[in-house]
Amino acid sequence: MEILSPFQIAFSLLVTLEPELMGIISLSLGVSLAAVVLSLLIGLPFGAVLAAYSFPGRGAIIVVTNTLLGMPPVVVGLVIYLLVSRAGPFGFLGILYTPAAMMLAQTILVLPIAIALSRQVFETLNTEYAPLFRSIGLGHARWIATLVTEARISLITIGLACFGRAISEVGAVMIVGGNIRHSTRVMTTSIALATSMGELAFAVALGIVLLMVALLVNIATQLLRGRLQDSGHDL
Repeated sequence: MEILSPFQIAFSLLVTLEPELMGIISLSLGVSLAAVVLSLLIGLPFGAVLAAYSFPGRGAIIVVTNTLLGMPPVVVGLVIYLLVSRAGPFGFLGILYTPAAMMLAQTILVLPIAIALSRQVFETLNTEYAPLFRSIGLGHARWIATLVTEARISLITIGLACFGRAISEVGAVMIVGGNIRHSTRVMTTSIALATSMGELAFAVALGIVLLMVALLVNIATQLLRGRLQDSGHDL
């Protein structure tokens, strides 16, 4: 059947490790992993602070963070474009239409997820451990570090959720990356372009990889959730 032809060619491209296809996949994974690591380094401590301490403006920060969970990706792309374009305040960095700009866009998109989910996890743990921490006079830094250590399995799950969100992004990275061949073309933007140009086999091949990534992320999440429940904690 004619409809199966793109799938046959797509599997052939994957099996033979077609160079351009592999380049797009590796760039996608690299940009998304870097964005997730950066967002977790910022978001997890911030979520722990929001969970453990009360301070002026805390409620407003939580509301803003939760609101940003539904932030349209194209708006993020537009804002970053305005900031790093030649006429923008950070134009001197020269990162527009580079992987760095794409990483920045994905970081901003997944950072609210890291903050909001980690805050929920830390609030549960903080309720349990706060009396003990106060009784032994634990300092602020040790307090946060202990919460992060105790929540490590849950935090890995959060990281996987952030990665799934980052690697599936298309709107923001299209705007700030420009979808330049051999430079800023990632899986999602390549699928959109290949489909519009009628290169269905190439689009299908990338779609298969994205589906496999999503499947692996979900399997890993379920395994970690099961381990978490077995250990007697709740996500």
